[in-house]
Amino acid sequence: MVNIAFTGGGTGGHIYPGLAVAAELKKQAGCEVRIFWIGSSAGMDRTLVEESGIEFFGIPSGKLRRYFTFKNIIDIFKIAAGFFAARKILKRQKAVLLFSKGGFVSVPPCIAASSLGIPVYTHESDFSPGLATKINALFAARTGGRIFTAYEDTAKFFRKEKIRRCVLLSGNPIRAAFYDADPARGRAFLGVEKDARILLALGGSQGAVEINELIRAALPALTENYTVVHQTGPNLVWDIPAGGKYKPFPYIKEEMPDVMAAAELIVGRSGAGIWEWAFLGKPMILIPLRGLGTRGDQIENACYFKKAGAAEVLGEEPSANDLIKAVLNLSQNIEKRNKMAAESAKIGERNGAKIIVNTLAEFVSAVKMPSAGI
Repeated sequence: MVNIAFTGGGTGGHIYPGLAVAAELKKQAGCEVRIFWIGSSAGMDRTLVEESGIEFFGIPSGKLRRYFTFKNIIDIFKIAAGFFAARKILKRQKAVLLFSKGGFVSVPPCIAASSLGIPVYTHESDFSPGLATKINALFAARTGGRIFTAYEDTAKFFRKEKIRRCVLLSGNPIRAAFYDADPARGRAFLGVEKDARILLALGGSQGAVEINELIRAALPALTENYTVVHQTGPNLVWDIPAGGKYKPFPYIKEEMPDVMAAAELIVGRSGAGIWEWAFLGKPMILIPLRGLGTRGDQIENACYFKKAGAAEVLGEEPSANDLIKAVLNLSQNIEKRNKMAAESAKIGERNGAKIIVNTLAEFVSAVKMPSAGI
């Protein structure tokens, strides 16, 4: 039995791709591999991981900020505590490899793994690496691991040649549930006719205020051509009644791959989740997160998809009219939608889960060889 540790968290974008890699690894290696996860002791990490049947260990988690705030002082102690907790877990669980999906919680386990001589493998979902990935990449290079990237140009953001030599283009991992996504099941779940045109509006698992307000303002115009399926997040309260051609949901879970497969067009942010939309060959209208509190990674992701011809992007402070215009243009132009769908699917062909797992499997095989008497 080979014990492999996974780490990452804070958002679904750091957890779901990691779970996709874990599932693919279990599929290939079966009972020969035991996977456990190190994540934040607070937040959504534990729930999502344990629901996938993976053993979870929580550690303290501090945030790395690029600006001065007194919270940084407190979080230094949290990061230090996370390091010692992660080191103890890795040692006790006899991990032979650590795979990081990023997020601030992943930094202490990566440092701890390096201190124990455990190889670190890390993945970056966005066009440019975040601070956590830049730190984790140092320890991946130091331990002989790999730095997987979704985009071709991400390697150029690592300045040291030693780190760039460890970079391997993989694409973003796609969850196995999307392999068998069925539009008919999605329509049945939504209760719509087989010829209904569906616009899916997403703001992530927690929703997005900006997207929610744009959908609200644009809804009368959008429902002229589409049944609008809207993942609102759990905290939205407003007076627009559900029913007819408007179908809001706080969160769509197991049914999401089927609902997405049934959609003609998707409106949403441009985090890691857009690769799952691409895997299903969906045209997109992207409204990237921007402003204070973000490093501009979603803008970079959106620009990549737009340049590839897979998406339209709404610019700074988009209005409801901007959204209506973009949707109307695509709803009336089947040729453009089909071209966007084809370019989207072309991006989605690069399924990171299988590429990453093939690399991890090589390491696992090498670890097993001595015990097999080879």
